[in-house]
Amino acid sequence: MHRQTRSAGLLWALLIAGLLAGPAVGQEAQLGQTTFPTSGDAAAQDAFMDGLLLLHSFEYADARTAFQAAQQIDPDFAMAYWGEAMTHNHPLWFRQNAQAARAALEALAPTPEARLASAPTTREKDYLRAVHILYGDGAKEARDDAYAAFMETLAARYPDDLDAQAFHALSILGTSHDGRDFRTYMRAAAIVEDVFAQNPQHPGAAHYLIHSYDDPVHAPLGLRPARVYANIAPSAAHALHMPSHIFTALGMWDRSVEMNERSWQASVDRMAAKGLSIAARSYHALWWLAYGELQQGRHEAARATLGVAADALRQNNAPTHRHHFVRMRAAYLTDTQRWDDPVLDVAVDRSQLGLQDAATDYFVAGWHAVQEDDLPAAQETLDALQARIAMRNEPAAAPEIMALELEALIHQAHDRPAAAVALMERATARAEEQPLTYGPPLPVKPPHELFGDLLMALDRPAEAQVQYQHALDRAPKRALSLLGLAQAATAAGATATADEAVATLRAIWDAADPALRDQLQTTLSAHTE
Repeated sequence: MHRQTRSAGLLWALLIAGLLAGPAVGQEAQLGQTTFPTSGDAAAQDAFMDGLLLLHSFEYADARTAFQAAQQIDPDFAMAYWGEAMTHNHPLWFRQNAQAARAALEALAPTPEARLASAPTTREKDYLRAVHILYGDGAKEARDDAYAAFMETLAARYPDDLDAQAFHALSILGTSHDGRDFRTYMRAAAIVEDVFAQNPQHPGAAHYLIHSYDDPVHAPLGLRPARVYANIAPSAAHALHMPSHIFTALGMWDRSVEMNERSWQASVDRMAAKGLSIAARSYHALWWLAYGELQQGRHEAARATLGVAADALRQNNAPTHRHHFVRMRAAYLTDTQRWDDPVLDVAVDRSQLGLQDAATDYFVAGWHAVQEDDLPAAQETLDALQARIAMRNEPAAAPEIMALELEALIHQAHDRPAAAVALMERATARAEEQPLTYGPPLPVKPPHELFGDLLMALDRPAEAQVQYQHALDRAPKRALSLLGLAQAATAAGATATADEAVATLRAIWDAADPALRDQLQTTLSAHTE
């Protein structure tokens, strides 16, 4: 390959600056700060640094554009091809497009040996060796493990390279194939805590710390990065969303809603600036926004937010639209019990959904049938859910729990309380076996909360109180669990517990819909002033 002239490089730099302009990308101060010396052309280095900072914030599409811009400016810039390949690995989402990544690397040179020869420094060769392992032969999980092992070596070899340390930590998180493992997550956290201490403006440090700490047990440790990440990288929509991982895990609903509103708007602005389709919007942030609104008792706002997802699905039956609509609809119906809402009529082909989304949709449909006293339809839905689980090719714990929940609801409707209780005991025991997670709950109706509801219907408030407390341990300050706890504790004569639950819920529902505040006042009249 022949290096382009300096003037051509500058023209490309000006053109790419225009292409990258917009709310999701920008100058260094908008994306964070780090130091990553390379042997590339100076103009190409600027585009490379944009790509690197965007990569740390999981803005993969814009990072790819920036790395490709660096390649256009300097076609011999080996690290620009490394960067493009890295954008095809999404370790915390356990997704990887190895074929596209290999194609990006082959644009530099056709073989690993030739690519290593094109890298002028030993450090750059090591980064290429790492990505060759990541996209080498064998199963993805084995490659993830081998990549993490090599990144440990690379990070030790370059202890002053904070990005090597950050990518090492991220590679560790990417080995958690069987679900959240505290030891794995704390190993990663220990590494990026040091990066964050040395460079408080490093976007990867703040980002990966939030991911390491975003369960209800460790979330207090994540408050520091959560409070600053949006200021470190305000031009990255994902950086605006990420603090809500910590705020949601702590039940800080106002802050969670605020961050997801900002993230959603940033994605809308980016879509408009770049002339992209509606699929470019952050439905992930929209989903978390709707869930936060539900917890605030702002059911009308949550319904409007759900309407955005429904409109997107009607316009474009894309996988991301199906996934987010199903999860948002389920949360809305579960938390509001508005079983007459026409949103139920929005059809989704469950054969196009993954198992967890399909199970969520089956569960809500079956619960709706129970509420309509159409028990044959509820049983038919349960049978279909169980048949889908039997064909599983992905994790099935949450779907199996939802099947147990739906079966318990059907038994309860048939006035078979002993069978319903036994099923809920199995469901909650299965839930306790699972690692703590983050974000909107899956199963959509937390089993301890549903068990509490069932026990309250059986006039067993002391036992229900225990279940609601377990639910709150796994999902702090979840509104319906607090409401159930207040009701159960009141009925069980646990006045102090009831008072605390009521006070907490009142604070959360400070701006709730008036009808909901009135309902709280009526339902908990023993605690009105």
